[in-house]
Amino acid sequence: MAKETKAQRVERIKKDKSGLDVLENIYEYAIYNKEVDPEDIDRFKWYGLYSQNKNLQEEDDKTQYFMLRVKLVQGSINVQQMRILSGISKEFARGTASFTTRQNIQFHFIRVHDLPEIFFRLNSVGLTTVFAAGDVPRNIVTCPVAGVDNSEIYDVRELVSEVNEYFDANKTLANLPRKYKVGISGCSKHCMGHEIQDLSFTAVKREHGQILFDVSVGGGLASNREFAIHIGYVMPEQILEVVRVVSGIYRDYGLRESRTKARLGHLIDKWGIDKFKTQVQNSLGFELADELIQEYTPYSKREHFGIHKSKNNGKSYVGCAINGGFIGAKGLASLADILQKNSATTIKATPTQNFVVIDVPTQNAKGLVKDLALIDMDANPNPFKARTLSCTGLKFCKFAISETKDTAVALSEHLHKKFPDFEETVSISLNGCPNSCAHSNIVDIGLLGTKFKNDKNETVSGFELILGGNLEGHKSNFGKKTGMKFTSENAYGVVEDLIQSYLKSEHKSFHDFAIGTTCE
Repeated sequence: MAKETKAQRVERIKKDKSGLDVLENIYEYAIYNKEVDPEDIDRFKWYGLYSQNKNLQEEDDKTQYFMLRVKLVQGSINVQQMRILSGISKEFARGTASFTTRQNIQFHFIRVHDLPEIFFRLNSVGLTTVFAAGDVPRNIVTCPVAGVDNSEIYDVRELVSEVNEYFDANKTLANLPRKYKVGISGCSKHCMGHEIQDLSFTAVKREHGQILFDVSVGGGLASNREFAIHIGYVMPEQILEVVRVVSGIYRDYGLRESRTKARLGHLIDKWGIDKFKTQVQNSLGFELADELIQEYTPYSKREHFGIHKSKNNGKSYVGCAINGGFIGAKGLASLADILQKNSATTIKATPTQNFVVIDVPTQNAKGLVKDLALIDMDANPNPFKARTLSCTGLKFCKFAISETKDTAVALSEHLHKKFPDFEETVSISLNGCPNSCAHSNIVDIGLLGTKFKNDKNETVSGFELILGGNLEGHKSNFGKKTGMKFTSENAYGVVEDLIQSYLKSEHKSFHDFAIGTTCE
């Protein structure tokens, strides 16, 4: 009998028992200290759990540790939730906690034994890990300042809530071919990144004031490295029905023969966009509007840093940067203290691993900024810290080749020290393996984890340099591999030389310089 392929194994596991049904087993493993069935470990993803790299464990520590991802609906965490998350981090996760590019937060060193208590604490403040991972609809990404930004095109909070309610532990969508990423945004700066979502809706205002939403499909950064394709426009009230239809098409027709060819974009590649659009429209029963595609904000300018007056009288929102998404138990606790001191209640995580305080009284905003600066959370970040992304990296990810989190912090600090007067925001990504969890293909400077031979013919780990990526609607482009490979220790000098070369050039922007460099 032929050995199962990876795809056949996963499809059998999902058919034998839904990932949603593994919760009872999690409690059994935890309470009775039973050995975990390897097939249930796959199903653990449906509750936000991934097995963790063992390279930080002591040799005599045989514990199976997990990463746990907590879904932050619309990116939101209030003070009470921050304190619960901080406690979980401190007591069960060795102080780890990081924001992700889908506006979630994740922990490491989680033991199965501790999951009942962790789940109890999360549930007590309205947080969940359900569908934070697995072959399911993932957390919907959206603009963190929806409803408070005076320049927004449309307040999408209610729309996002409707789609969240439809997705929430939906058993009919618990067995998709692969992960499924949806974004909904009314942001005038287009911060959601519709170009890399499986399905996205982006607000646009017509000349006479009507609001429509650009529907785009098939985006992705891994094996389905494609920018999403615009297929038309819909009215706000039609979004939920489009979500239902596209989700059903993906579930019923998505490709399941190969894990690397199973995203929505792969189905579109097989069918062709015309057949896919026809299938969508036939199922909808209405036509997608045929309109001109709008212009989009360049990727490096999609941010909400600084103090801004809110739509809510007497309130302001404050966008802040943290290095590489890491906040930790101490950072969460300190942030909660600072919010309470300044009469604010809530932050929202951003798709760039930063956060926005959304409801500080305007008279307290400057004080809040000063307090945050004392714990290295910057409302006016330097242009390197502002947009530096990093994935989980070698410390915890079993796929990683290179360390990312510490390197990201050190790199941005190094560049700011070397170029203190530099003002142009440069987007940087450190990705620990050849995948694209930290979006290394769409930034100005991407460092992609790899192994290579050094000048002594020794195999070493490090990064490959990618330059010139950008998201900007139909003007988007993926970064180009330069072929330049170097160790983590040499990364600082390599990127420093790039900035120095740009400053000596005649290019008007770093992006133009980066594209020109890859074309030479």
